[in-house]
Amino acid sequence: MPQLSFADLDGSADGWAGGWAKGWADPLADPEAGIALADTTFVVVDLETTGGSREHDAITEIGAVKIRGGAVLGELATLVDPGCVIPPQIVELTGITTAMVRDAPKIHTVLPAFLEFSRGAVLVAHNAGFDIGFLRAAAQRQGLAWPRPQVLCTVKLARRVLTRDEAPSVKLSALARLFGASTTPTHRALDDARATVDVLHGLIERVGNQGVHTYSELRGYLPDKSAPQRRKRHLAQGVPSSPGVYLFRGPADEVLYVGTAVNLRRRVGQYFTGADPRTRMKEMVALATRVDHVECAHQLEAGVRELRLLAAHAPPYNRRSKFPRKWWWITLTEEAFPRLSVVRRPRSPRALGPFSARADAVDTAEVLARGAGLRTCTARLSRSAQHRCAERELSPCPAPPGADMAGYASAARRAADLIDGVDHRVIAHVVGQIEELAGQHRYETAARLRDHTATAVEKIARGQQLRALADVDQIVAAQPDGQGGWHLAVIRHGQLASAGCARRGVPPMPVVDAITAAAQTILVEDAPLGGALVEETGLIARWLTTPGVRIVTAEPGYASPIGSAMHWAGWAVRARTAQLAAGRPETDLLDDRYGVHPPRRADRASLRPSG
Repeated sequence: MPQLSFADLDGSADGWAGGWAKGWADPLADPEAGIALADTTFVVVDLETTGGSREHDAITEIGAVKIRGGAVLGELATLVDPGCVIPPQIVELTGITTAMVRDAPKIHTVLPAFLEFSRGAVLVAHNAGFDIGFLRAAAQRQGLAWPRPQVLCTVKLARRVLTRDEAPSVKLSALARLFGASTTPTHRALDDARATVDVLHGLIERVGNQGVHTYSELRGYLPDKSAPQRRKRHLAQGVPSSPGVYLFRGPADEVLYVGTAVNLRRRVGQYFTGADPRTRMKEMVALATRVDHVECAHQLEAGVRELRLLAAHAPPYNRRSKFPRKWWWITLTEEAFPRLSVVRRPRSPRALGPFSARADAVDTAEVLARGAGLRTCTARLSRSAQHRCAERELSPCPAPPGADMAGYASAARRAADLIDGVDHRVIAHVVGQIEELAGQHRYETAARLRDHTATAVEKIARGQQLRALADVDQIVAAQPDGQGGWHLAVIRHGQLASAGCARRGVPPMPVVDAITAAAQTILVEDAPLGGALVEETGLIARWLTTPGVRIVTAEPGYASPIGSAMHWAGWAVRARTAQLAAGRPETDLLDDRYGVHPPRRADRASLRPSG
């Protein structure tokens, strides 16, 4: 089946898309109620993206197949330039590299072509909330009115049609095997769309055996809402259509679940219509006796309030963010010969982190000890002692033997300077060691150190950014609300102190003055980030870097430290690329001076690593 090019499509953003923006009727919005499934046009779409957030990530590939009556009418497939570097983990998953999309069209060119291709059809996707959500968000950023097509999710349909015994998993790969799909899913857009076509046909065949023959009957067949869910629809009464946080409460008034929504009424109502297929959500709704809500000025305030409520209540039906003190930190011990220690709760704000995994913290501490010349032995040394420990061939102690307290002080100072963001030469020293090891053909040792150093750079740079935000007394920032107004936030020491909105036509500065005067007083603790929740400070930091956000005031100023690990962020990206290349010996990547490019399998026999 030949693929369509953009030139094959009749229409442009100034034509059909501009018409939708002016309010033209779209045939997708209201398909004929009695149209037979055999006569319904479906466009099965799959996307590849740079990540899972429709707000912060971008589309890298679109694949779509138009079908009707079991016949393929056309296909559309293209890479998309996301305008940013594709993260290493996404490259590993999809095989799509930054180099591959460098000359690809951007989304403002691709999206109108896709919308024209799919006009008048029902959009189908596997986990449609993800794919359609990204497309809708892209349309909003391009100023295109979303045509509000009918959407069918093959995940929800599979859960409705298939038993758990028949399909323990509804992943696309599992369903493709179950229905004998002619295309194997590969995490590439067109392949996955073709596989989804076969899955859709298999599911439609099943529902046909149950008397479902029209599209309206299929919509009525979904979602699978249980009687207990229907009986509790009254719990959504009185919930406003504003952004905010909602709390489901149980028989003893305990908090069962906490969530956020742009539209509280719509989101809470979905729990009583079966729109959420998760079994634990149905169980939660069955237990719920009340739904509370907190209206918020905008999504940032809703996200912060959600994190605080999760930390306060640890609801049993939430799976994330319930344990805000779960992080690991690296500190310098307070002794005559300081060393790096990995702890849960540092006694001072002078710490590196946060780390979600203790193993990453331990590996980072070893990298920094190696770069600074700190000891890794754990013996207590007095002020008059000299550093001496048994020589080891494997992981020797980095501190020089025979060093006294005065001679050792420079190593501790180097580590402290990195922690404070004053000097990043510790990392430079480790990178030099990686190059020396590679030059000695000790590829495995060099690659292992490279990978640990890349992790260290990523984690330290992120932690230093959060710390820089937590050090600022007050930031006032504004984000366009998309309707000519502003979302406003007062941030103090990395925590949201106040929030508000200036609607279109309302002067924003008086609103800024009002929310600043009413802002919460933040008491800084003697702890990392001044005691702020890590996830809250991280959420605010991401919001501040969202396109369009403006900093109105910052007292005394907001900037990353001049000697932060961010200096090595580019090196870390190249190191991750080299790490991926090592796992793909057939990949032909150019060597670079920072990443270790190990020999191919055929060459390794003659270059046995000595370490």
